[in-house]
Amino acid sequence: MSKVAVVQKPPSLLNREETVQLAISSIGEASGEGADLVIFPEAFIPGYPTWIWRMEPGDKALAAEIHGRLRANAVDLSKDHMQPILDAAAKHGVCVIVGINEVDSDFSGTTLFNTVLIIGPNGRILNRHRKLMPTDAERMVWGLGDASGLRVIDTPVGRIGTLICWESYMPLARYALYAQDIEMLVSPTWDSGESWITAMRHIAKEGGCWVIGTATALQESDIPHDFPARDRLFQQGEWINDGDAVVVDPTGAIVAGPHSREQNILYAEIDIEMARAARRSLDVAGHYSRPDVFSFGVDRRVRKPVDFDDSESS
Repeated sequence: MSKVAVVQKPPSLLNREETVQLAISSIGEASGEGADLVIFPEAFIPGYPTWIWRMEPGDKALAAEIHGRLRANAVDLSKDHMQPILDAAAKHGVCVIVGINEVDSDFSGTTLFNTVLIIGPNGRILNRHRKLMPTDAERMVWGLGDASGLRVIDTPVGRIGTLICWESYMPLARYALYAQDIEMLVSPTWDSGESWITAMRHIAKEGGCWVIGTATALQESDIPHDFPARDRLFQQGEWINDGDAVVVDPTGAIVAGPHSREQNILYAEIDIEMARAARRSLDVAGHYSRPDVFSFGVDRRVRKPVDFDDSESS
């Protein structure tokens, strides 16, 4: 048995350093409650760009100003931005899954990606997955990721794969993870509500795996006072996102949550062996597949915008 902690606290929006400290505090709190795995929502550092759904077509200058602040506070994995969280994972001996706004420092130095990291209890990054297809207005914020991180990773709490938000609605992306002996699918998200919870239950039953969905429970009062056009974009007292963190077992039954409008941590006990038991009768990537009828491949090569050859010609 393992204990998972699903963090539904709001970040310090557009402030990387403060949000990192909030994450460290939550990791310590969850570890104190006996958690083996601590999960944060989509784009938690330094916050999901919820403003994009509230912009008007003529808001180009405002959008540029806010995006500039987001980029300045994005995570550069070539620097030490994540080191405090890596150290916290190692200090407490827990696995951590966290969503970040990642800036591409290898090539453009500017493009952002919606990324989720799996961090081991030794404080090392085990996997980086960039969202394959940003949804609708998100394409004005994030670039398209490749499939190099579409992997299921061995951890002390089981074999874990991640899909970000509406990636979970991509049948082939799900199947790519099912076919890697997945035991737990974690979906950091911005979505919430009945349809999302229903999807989490369907995926758990379909994949015969544990499924954890988690968004940020965010109120208007959590938006910083210096946020550009704050009073126009956000209504006083509104709940911007209900959160609705949920833990579903491999039969499709909810075992914890939905955690609605609660800015704290949802806990659940997980028996990872239930995944294998559930797939005895339905194993969509095993005995319930038809590879003689259907053909499917995944290109997991890293997609670089350019290759430089600095070798001297003979």
